[in-house]
Amino acid sequence: MSVYRNTIWFLKGIHEFTRNGYEAASKHFVEKDLEVSVSGRSFMITGGNSGIGKAAALAIAKKGGTIHLVCRNKERAEEAKADIIKESGNKDIYVHLLDLSETRKVWEFAEAFKKKHKSLNVLINNAGCMVNQREVNAEGLEMNFAANTLGTYILTKSLIPLLEKCSNPKVITVSSGGMLVQKLHTDDLQSERGRFHATMVYAQNKRQQVVMTQQWAKSHSNIHFSVMHPGWADTPGVQTAMPDFHRSMKDKLRSPEQGADTVVWLAVSEAADALPSGQFFQDRSAVPTHLPLAWTKVTPEEELKFMNILEDLAKSFQPH
Repeated sequence: MSVYRNTIWFLKGIHEFTRNGYEAASKHFVEKDLEVSVSGRSFMITGGNSGIGKAAALAIAKKGGTIHLVCRNKERAEEAKADIIKESGNKDIYVHLLDLSETRKVWEFAEAFKKKHKSLNVLINNAGCMVNQREVNAEGLEMNFAANTLGTYILTKSLIPLLEKCSNPKVITVSSGGMLVQKLHTDDLQSERGRFHATMVYAQNKRQQVVMTQQWAKSHSNIHFSVMHPGWADTPGVQTAMPDFHRSMKDKLRSPEQGADTVVWLAVSEAADALPSGQFFQDRSAVPTHLPLAWTKVTPEEELKFMNILEDLAKSFQPH
């Protein structure tokens, strides 16, 4: 079945996830959806110093939004801030240093942010990683899971009270179409069994993000949650984590701006606001979260079990 999934997924990817796929989909975009001002609204973007995160930050800054860049590296973050200010003319750009794989520090950052800032309108969970060898963080958690899943969970959960204070709050998570080849598994979240396959671990994390988004949408009806696939984009992350894929597909990859388009659309457009919460998007359209006949669906009970595991893990690292 995994061969079937991978084959169907790759054929779908060549057709839809490439630059050509974006150009075909964009013919149906409504230009006025992005002809808006978001002055007075604040946006937190994790991994905002390069690739899709930086492209989204710049586009939103040009529309007047206050941008909080959450990045691992101070030097690269400050360079990104300077670039965004220069290109947008918007000086309301702020840098925060955080590595989402450092579990306790995610809690500490979120709690400190809530004390300093009275509001947050939009959280964009963009940061992610693909560590190609199995490594663990200071808390003993597998690095990809710590950053992509638990870090995203803790940051979002901690900031929900701040988001709920605002009008029209949103949470947007940048997932991946790679999750379509994965069924949610709750029995080996730390990738301790069998051979470690970084691409599949990453895809599993991205499936987990989709499930988290769907569950959050059910439990927090006053926040609009969405999760999206940016397509196959030419970003530093892809170049570093998947050099062979990047080399073979380079001419077909989307630009970071094309990859970020749906993030920006979800973050600022009224058209996106009118759609149900909890959906998975690709090129400004809600799309299925499972491939046909791929056997990747699980029961609602399994999804709740996953959320309970995350909650217990998150609490175990929460500062007291």
